[in-house]
Amino acid sequence: MSGRRTSNNRIRGPQSALTDFLASNNISAAQISADYERRRREAQERAEQEAAANGTIAEEEEQQPDERDETALQKKKRKRAEEKALAEIKQGKSSKKHKKGKKGNPDGDDSDDAFGMYSKSKPLPGQLENCEACEKRFTVTAYSKTGPEGGLLCTKCSKEQTDQKKKDNKGKKQAAAPRGRQRQKQSDLLDGIVGDGAVSLQDLCIKTIADNVHDLEEFGDLPQSLLKRLSEIFSKRRIVLPRTLGLFLRSGLENLELTDCGKLEVEDYIRIFSFAPHIHTLNLQNAGQFKDEVIDYIMERDIPVQKLKLYAANLILNDKWAEYFTRCGHRLESLQLKWLNCSLDNEAFLHLVEHCPNLERLKLKQCWQLGDSAVAAMQHLQKLEHLSLHFKEVVSAENLVAMITAIGPNLRTLSLEAFYNADDSVLEAIHTHCSRLEKLRFTDNDACTDAGYTNLFTHWANPPLTFLDLSSNRSLDCDKPEGTEDLAGLATSGFEAMMAHSGSKLVTLTIASCRHVEREGLANVWDGKKEYPCLKTADVSFVKRMDTSVVAGLFKSCPRLTKLTAFGCFSVSDVMVPKGVALIGVPNAQDSIVQEGGYDLDTIVASMGFGTV
Repeated sequence: MSGRRTSNNRIRGPQSALTDFLASNNISAAQISADYERRRREAQERAEQEAAANGTIAEEEEQQPDERDETALQKKKRKRAEEKALAEIKQGKSSKKHKKGKKGNPDGDDSDDAFGMYSKSKPLPGQLENCEACEKRFTVTAYSKTGPEGGLLCTKCSKEQTDQKKKDNKGKKQAAAPRGRQRQKQSDLLDGIVGDGAVSLQDLCIKTIADNVHDLEEFGDLPQSLLKRLSEIFSKRRIVLPRTLGLFLRSGLENLELTDCGKLEVEDYIRIFSFAPHIHTLNLQNAGQFKDEVIDYIMERDIPVQKLKLYAANLILNDKWAEYFTRCGHRLESLQLKWLNCSLDNEAFLHLVEHCPNLERLKLKQCWQLGDSAVAAMQHLQKLEHLSLHFKEVVSAENLVAMITAIGPNLRTLSLEAFYNADDSVLEAIHTHCSRLEKLRFTDNDACTDAGYTNLFTHWANPPLTFLDLSSNRSLDCDKPEGTEDLAGLATSGFEAMMAHSGSKLVTLTIASCRHVEREGLANVWDGKKEYPCLKTADVSFVKRMDTSVVAGLFKSCPRLTKLTAFGCFSVSDVMVPKGVALIGVPNAQDSIVQEGGYDLDTIVASMGFGTV
């Protein structure tokens, strides 16, 4: 009873959290201290034993070299083996210590692990802690940052550390290329413009003018070439407005080209002729508000327009076209009209043929109301030198043959697009009657055969062409995708005859979608031995027999090539592009659609087995 009473009367003071934790886990502070002292003594004894053993071995080694005769090579090998064994022993000891730390004390005492875990844990949010940097007491939050030595930082020191890191990293960041500059470069490459070095001073000045257009009052006395360049930039940026139109107008203006007039009204077109009453060359595209009132103003003021190019001027009535051709047609030397859906029919075109005897250039594309009658009437335009046609209505092959027979000897350029009924007789007419052509475009046809194209270019009296477009001349028979026996469309024989005739002078070549040309013909033409010194631009898209070796041969055979378009050529991959060449459309999903050349031609042809240039 006395013992129980004595224990109950014992006075106990408050206990710390650490004391409670150790008591709850049956951990004795005295036991911890005793275990620590025991491990320390054992480690010291082990170190003394190892030192004594190493000393004995060293003494033996000092005595042994005198007793044995050892070569230098054997001595070197022996030392290397000893160093390797010593490294393995040290590595084994460190791995054992690591495993022992993971498994805990082998004696079954986990007091050190529990104590270490508790002492290294970071304070929880809401607790007080001393700042590692300034040692100031602060309340820990979830956003408290860690210092360099692992301690926590107060709010002020955390902010200073963040600012210092930003300052240190600021100099390490490399300035990325402006996004606009990258887009402009890709746009230029798609246009075949591969420029090395800095931008010219003239281009830089033109760009500066375009960027500050709203601060300009006038262009001054700029040459026509720069005005044309500025109009192209303004049109591309859609900033040809009534206010900016005045920058191009002056009293002595004779030539005006605007490729996007979508934001101009009738009054703006009339203002052009009031400011420039002596204008003779006019190129207005997307001129949707160019109406009858403007034509009336031209006729009333007797504006001497000699070359007229209008796109999308659909609001001019047929009768107004007929009246204009009747009154002013004697001055016209060039007429280019495009996208006239409901304007200019066959009857109005007859007035053109009758009253425009001096017409040398005629371009009519996507004029929906023109057809057979218009083609038949063109036989009377004996001064025509440049003819470009693309009609929606079907035109017979007989009328095309008659037209080419009548005006063919005078033609220098001929473009016939999407004349589906044109057959080999049309190609024969071109072969027979056209002997001055420099440019030929004959596209979107499946009626002409490969034999017809072969006959066209074989023993043709015409000089070599500089521009040739025979795209989309292939069979459209779904049941026979490889073509019929007579090979409708351009095939291997026609392609080889074409390059044999015009390859020496060709500057631009387009054979896109001519899928009947075999690889053998392509490889024979572009074999790396024949040379086509003038070819700068080529389009071989969707010619499925094109492969990497043919493209490499093309690069070697065409030393002046600047742009090669190869969409849909799935056998072309991993091409080494020469310097100064833009390769567009190669189907490689991991690369850009535009690849700019960066290799020497000798390296490319050597890698493909063509030898050196």
